[in-house]
Amino acid sequence: MGERGMQIKADLNKEGWESSDFPLVCETCLGDNPYVRMTKEPAGKACKICDRPFTIFRWRPGAKARFKKTEVCQTCAKMKNVCQTCVLDLTYGLPVQVRDSVLAEAAAAGEGGAASYAMTVPQSDTNKQWFAGQHDRMVAEGHADSYGKAQINEKLMRLSRAQPYYKRNLPHKCTFYAKGECTRGDRCPFLHEMPTSRSDPLANQNIKDRFYGQDDPVAQKMLGRAASKEKEDQAPLIPPTDPEIKTLMVGGMEGGAVTETEMREAFYGFGEVAGVRMVPAKHLAFVEYTTREAAEAAAKALHNNLTLQGLRLRVSWALRPAGSGPFNPGTGTGSFASAGGAGPLGAPPDFANQPVSTMAGQSLPLPPPQPLNFPPGPSPSSWVPGSNTLPPPGGYPPPGPHPGQGGVRGPPSLPPPQQPYYPSMDPQRMGARLPPQNQAASSGPRDR
Repeated sequence: MGERGMQIKADLNKEGWESSDFPLVCETCLGDNPYVRMTKEPAGKACKICDRPFTIFRWRPGAKARFKKTEVCQTCAKMKNVCQTCVLDLTYGLPVQVRDSVLAEAAAAGEGGAASYAMTVPQSDTNKQWFAGQHDRMVAEGHADSYGKAQINEKLMRLSRAQPYYKRNLPHKCTFYAKGECTRGDRCPFLHEMPTSRSDPLANQNIKDRFYGQDDPVAQKMLGRAASKEKEDQAPLIPPTDPEIKTLMVGGMEGGAVTETEMREAFYGFGEVAGVRMVPAKHLAFVEYTTREAAEAAAKALHNNLTLQGLRLRVSWALRPAGSGPFNPGTGTGSFASAGGAGPLGAPPDFANQPVSTMAGQSLPLPPPQPLNFPPGPSPSSWVPGSNTLPPPGGYPPPGPHPGQGGVRGPPSLPPPQQPYYPSMDPQRMGARLPPQNQAASSGPRDR
């Protein structure tokens, strides 16, 4: 038998190892660079959930970002529908605990189905291996995962971000800076910020708690903030006491997906709309009605009940103090119609005829304008061009000979501008650029 007769053709221990060509990552972890480059290492590391070797991908999502790599295998990521790097939900970008809790509430209320779509993954070593193998077989047969059957949840849409959060890709904090020993300065690739206190719950995070959705401090903070927000939203929208206020403010339009036409179509059913003003920089819009009754009807019907382009919008009254003047789109104060939202603007006020209010509260008319008195100047017949005196009020005299100047006609002409001199025009300098006449003069003797 030859030298290669007893070699091992296949390793049974490698049959369960994962091999992939591209990672399952979210848009935030992938970065804003469309030409990102990745390094691939088959079976480079064990999964932090199931302890099975899988393909490692490593890349840099941005110029000022840290290098990121996959932390869990694709089998575990597909079981929970999470990113392989940040272990957040791929659909909403939220922690697993937040997503499963909201889906369980929707299932109990009968909104998302008869049962919860949250998948329970075993945590023991034997059950994890068996469950991972069963899930791979179901995916190979074309069976969709449980999270793919769930419908879009409005509450999860409100909690999620409309745009990628690239600040999550910033470098880690410099430990030498925290000790006061970093000597790199601006060349340090790490953040020069003080670390959070160890007593802060957000300082104690790990991948397993985030994956299984248990005791995740980030999820608990988001759920608590969402609960307090719901209590505030359940309060009725009280109309302002000023009957002249007929404008509603609409917020939460991140991304600029909502247009003015869509805003008019959502509000015109409650009454005549006087104007719509979009403020993309503030993610706001202001809708003004012609009557107060129409504005109150729209505020009552659309408060916490307006969704456009998948965004849950917030409707409230655009309050302004009495006598605040024209409408300010940056703050939402003032009169909307006076800013050009409904029809053309009126003529500018006549400030010359307006009374001036004194500190005592009395209105006094402005004094009439006083004429300007200039000293008498020379007469046109006695003015001499070129003298130091100013010309007469009537202007320059007609062209012609003037006394004391012979045949000079009109004001003296300015001297012609002199040609600027540059060092490259020096004839003694090598490679000098001379005018054409100088070149001919300088080249003549050399030619002879």
